[in-house]
Formats: sequence, C-alpha cells, structure tokens
Amino acid sequence: MATTTNADAYERLLREEIFAGIEARAIAGYRGIQMLRREADEEDDEVEFVTLMWFDSITAVKAFAGEDHTQAVVPPSARALLARFDTHSAHLEVREDRRTP
Repeated sequence: MATTTNADAYERLLREEIFAGIEARAIAGYRGIQMLRREADEEDDEVEFVTLMWFDSITAVKAFAGEDHTQAVVPPSARALLARFDTHSAHLEVREDRRTP
C-alpha cells in the first residue's frame, strides 16, 4: 500500500525502473509481470498495488527471488514509497486459464 501522495511515484518506479530491471536480468522461465492498482476509498489515504509475476516453474521463481523464494522482493527504493507491504509472497500454480489469447 502506498499513500495517495506516493502512489503515482510508486507506479512510475515500478514501470520505469523495477520492471525494466527484472526484464534485464533475462531469467530463464520468467514470462512477465502485471501491475494492478486499486484507488483509495474516500475515507482512506492508501492506494493498493498488486503485482503478479509469471514463471514457468518454481526453479525460475528461485532464480528471481533466491532460495528463500517466499520472502518478498521489495527493493529499498520501493520500500521508501510504500506505507506497508507483504513481507512474504504467495506462489500459486495455474490449473486452468480461459483467457482469450
């Protein structure tokens, strides 16, 4: 979560630096990333962000995150803009995908 004051700066950081840095690593099995944003309610001062990363295998996840792949990867530049964040990542297996290509 970012404050409404920091939300646009955090989104810019993700788009321009963090996502580009991940892509530059050219990790085998990395398939991409998505960013979701939910604006703050009128009485709330926080904007929620969710990133979804796509990998072919848990081996590829570990190549990105390290052996302790449940620990969230949040660079210091992102931490500086966030009000709070999950310290651990959830890893889910796609069992069915009915999205239109």
